[in-house]
Amino acid sequence: MQTKRQIQELLTTAGVSPNRRLGQHFLVDLNLLRLLVEAAQITRRDVVLEIGAGTGSLTETLAERAGQVITVELDPTLAGIAGAQLAGADNIKILNADVLSGKGTLNPAVTEAVTQARTRLAENGPQEPQGPAGEGAGDGRLLLVSNLPYDVASAVMIHLAKGPVRADAMFVTIQKEVAERMTAGPGSRDYGTLSIFLQATGTVELLRRLKPSVFWPPPGVDSAMARHVRDPARSGRILDTDLFGRVVALFLGHRRKMLRACVKEMPPVLGGRDLWLTLFEQHAIDPTRRPEELSPNQYVDLANSCHRLLRAP
Repeated sequence: MQTKRQIQELLTTAGVSPNRRLGQHFLVDLNLLRLLVEAAQITRRDVVLEIGAGTGSLTETLAERAGQVITVELDPTLAGIAGAQLAGADNIKILNADVLSGKGTLNPAVTEAVTQARTRLAENGPQEPQGPAGEGAGDGRLLLVSNLPYDVASAVMIHLAKGPVRADAMFVTIQKEVAERMTAGPGSRDYGTLSIFLQATGTVELLRRLKPSVFWPPPGVDSAMARHVRDPARSGRILDTDLFGRVVALFLGHRRKMLRACVKEMPPVLGGRDLWLTLFEQHAIDPTRRPEELSPNQYVDLANSCHRLLRAP
């Protein structure tokens, strides 16, 4: 791990300074970096995805434990610094790219790199040396362990919860407001699409609140460390993830309207207005309620019933 002074020296040597527009706030409290890594319980059977390699400080520690690390860095200068710092590590792949290729998808290059890494580990097993982190029965998980850039945090976590590339767990530092959305309950101001996707597919926990002073340069807001662990029983209840996502997006796009008003313009591909009024009745949901008041489980139930009716002979 790199100290604040070491990161500053690397940037000075490269003739650059942190780009706040790209969310470049480096976590320089080494105890917190260790806490993030320890919480993930990484083994040599795991593939770790990191978004925002920076100068490679966290990446290096991840690679000491993981079977493979895929780290994505948008800034070409930082990608070059990280590459130089991590030269010689054969289980790190650095992608100089945007993690998102559009509003609805992860960058195909990221998807391909993760898929290839998982396939390679499954076929060939973990690489030597094992070390303490590789001992025990690893499950070959895909983990997101990252000091996430604030502007992509929500989208990245939703994509990794929804799939097709699905993280088994996420351990992240994010803006405090994002952490509050991750853990928010129905009816609260912070409850929304992120809350529903993460809670419908697993368990969410706030691990630590972080002051701006633990970053360099310090951001103008508080941050938090949080985790999401996929629950196969919860995520397995969702019959059609794409349809579930469309249903959530439609209703949460009108979160303060009554449900019966939201379905007036329900597209035929989702069954139309009459089908949804029937669904509300079947699930004993008052159509005068608002979308922000429904629980993640209620959204799963509604989407599953819609899926069954649309595909009924």
